[in-house]
Amino acid sequence: MQKPPPPAEFALKETRPQLGGGSVIGDKLTCAYDLVEQMHYLYVRVVKAKDLPPKDITGSCDPYVEVKLGNYKGVTKHFEKKTNPVWNQVFAFSKERLQASLLEVVVKDKDFVVDDFMGKVTFDLHEVPRRVPPDSPLAPQWYRLVDKKEDKAKGELMLAVWMGTQADEAFPDAWHSEAASVTIEHITHIRSKVYLSPKLWYLRVNIIEAQDLVPSDKSRAPEVFVKGILGNQALRTRTSPIKSVHPMWNEDLMFVAADPFEEPLVLTVEDRVASNKDEVLGKCVIALPNVQRRLDHKPINSRWFNLEKHVLVDGELKKETKFASRIHLRICLEGGYHVFDESTQYSSDFRPTAKQLWKPSIGILEVGILSAQGLAPMKTKDGRGMTDAYCVAKYGRKWVRTRTIVDNFNPKWNEQYIFEVFDPCTVITLGVFDNCHLQGGGDKNGGTKDQIIGKVRIRLSILESDRVYTHSYPLVVLHPKGVKKMGEIQLAVRFTCSTLVNMMYLYSQPYLPRMHYIHPLSVIQVDSLRHQAVQLLCARLGRAEPPLRKEVVGYLLDVDSHMWSMRRSKANFFRIMGVLGGMIAVGKWFHNICHWKHPITTVLIHILFVILILFPELILPTILLYLFLIALWNFRWRPRHPPHMDIQLSHAHAAHPDELDEEFDTFPTSKPSDLVRMRYDRLRSIAGRIQTVAGDIATQGERFQSLLNWRDPRTTTLFAVACLVGAIVLYVTPFQVIALLAGLYILRHPRFRQKLPFTPLNFFRRLPSRADSML
Repeated sequence: MQKPPPPAEFALKETRPQLGGGSVIGDKLTCAYDLVEQMHYLYVRVVKAKDLPPKDITGSCDPYVEVKLGNYKGVTKHFEKKTNPVWNQVFAFSKERLQASLLEVVVKDKDFVVDDFMGKVTFDLHEVPRRVPPDSPLAPQWYRLVDKKEDKAKGELMLAVWMGTQADEAFPDAWHSEAASVTIEHITHIRSKVYLSPKLWYLRVNIIEAQDLVPSDKSRAPEVFVKGILGNQALRTRTSPIKSVHPMWNEDLMFVAADPFEEPLVLTVEDRVASNKDEVLGKCVIALPNVQRRLDHKPINSRWFNLEKHVLVDGELKKETKFASRIHLRICLEGGYHVFDESTQYSSDFRPTAKQLWKPSIGILEVGILSAQGLAPMKTKDGRGMTDAYCVAKYGRKWVRTRTIVDNFNPKWNEQYIFEVFDPCTVITLGVFDNCHLQGGGDKNGGTKDQIIGKVRIRLSILESDRVYTHSYPLVVLHPKGVKKMGEIQLAVRFTCSTLVNMMYLYSQPYLPRMHYIHPLSVIQVDSLRHQAVQLLCARLGRAEPPLRKEVVGYLLDVDSHMWSMRRSKANFFRIMGVLGGMIAVGKWFHNICHWKHPITTVLIHILFVILILFPELILPTILLYLFLIALWNFRWRPRHPPHMDIQLSHAHAAHPDELDEEFDTFPTSKPSDLVRMRYDRLRSIAGRIQTVAGDIATQGERFQSLLNWRDPRTTTLFAVACLVGAIVLYVTPFQVIALLAGLYILRHPRFRQKLPFTPLNFFRRLPSRADSML
């Protein structure tokens, strides 16, 4: 068993960064420009050149530009046989790493052996102007090229050189000196981007019936079912109970479709002619752009669709048109549902698909992704460890990806993003990853995956409005060998509420759209549709440039949360015990009151009890006032910091190595049979305990039922007579007297108590159950 790690190592730390060039004082910013630290860069925009001298025997040249600053060198693309090239490329050099006071922009002619020098332009960095947005971009100017002796050379170069920050609009697409080792073909993989998830729809296909089917074997009753295929999704109905050429089903098939719709819906009516053989009786192809869109629960009109049948003629499938079977469908795109792609426990969005049903936003969430510290080496190059880290954040349909900081265990991103908030009870998820596609190890070379460094979840409802939260969050990852801290990420978060009344009103509203309550989906349907939605998102976002890869999307969406885990089961059990801990504490307190462990407190409880009995109208106000005082008392210890990944709550620090090995096993398992047998036996023992608890609960319930069902005539007789006597006594005796006597009896002194169980409890335990009738 692993020892619990020191709490400080995995704790949340409050930081004091210099945000926006100012500092955080209390909860406010002295400079409200943004939520990131300013990073200064030297920008060089190489626009174009003209009148370059010919260098080849053909009378032309193959020009390109080198931008040199100390040991850093950026290179533009080269053009073949062009004396007036246009590049329009931007180079950014970090001010922290400036190693020289002169900037050289050199134009060269690409050659097979040695590239020819054509001219250069030199700048003194002390003379470079400073630009601060929202100023307009600096206009480029023509500069005469000079040779190595500083004499005039033929040709001119259009340039713009300025000092700026990461807020400059040229920053995202610029070449960065920090990534000088990245080749041109991989440069797109390091840039920051914003992605939007495709709009997801539920496609409901109500298959009613089919008519005039033509099976090949007319001597047998057909066993017909319908199979639906949409992209990689395949569903089928049950076999029709009407075994004829006019089958009926009236069954719904639910798919997930992504807008814009690329794949049609293909329905095939098939006949089960043998145990492993199906015959296609007809096919129907439906284009989704033509499908009706429904925003509420009102029924839509059904339609008949012709079923095409293809026959084999001379080895080729040809459409048979002499007779057409039909299928009766009710099909629509459901716009009133929210398509789940995240767990409902920590979802970032609950809006329905149709934009017409969206409620107005209640504010904005601003996130400054500042830096990371102490990242673990994720790969090796030339015998040393290295990490190329980038961060991805997901909230609602918006995904943001920071630029990749190459070969740095303490990367500084300092990028700020804004998200529109429609519900405060949502969660933003941020993950840090190692980019494994910069050293020629892309998908073509072994299918390399970006490695996981860790993630953070922040619930918006716990954030105070307009307060800036600056904290360093631990990046914790669970490995087969145990829990490991991979580093820390520093964030600045601010939630700004635009309409407080609307936000408070949302707390009284259902968090899911109306259709989830009017026509609810089953738990199995929701899980299956969520899996399909995640697959669609992975496919669409993986086609972007740069791609947001499948492992990144799956990790942020927590696709494996439904898989069995002994560790997670233990953690959930202790969570339940934590919830019941308050009730258990109240029970112990009342037990001490009843047994006079604290006589003064017991006497005060007697006085309060008598007052409430004499004035019953004070009972409910007293309870509510007590709850208010508890909330007021707990206000002093309210959490001042957002929560983070808790390894003790997750039971990660005490997980057995074999439990972790089981958690990381593939599905289906890839382990040896003897190990699987041992785990199966362990699971059987745990299930046996759960089975015993379930049996005990059923026994208690059946004992309650046996009070009146005459299973035991004696107990039912005694209970019925007791009920009759109790009804007469309660009728002739005021209720306050009964309650007072019962309360004083329960609170009686231990001198008047006995250690034997209470008489009604003895009677209840003797009631029969149906456990003796089970095999």
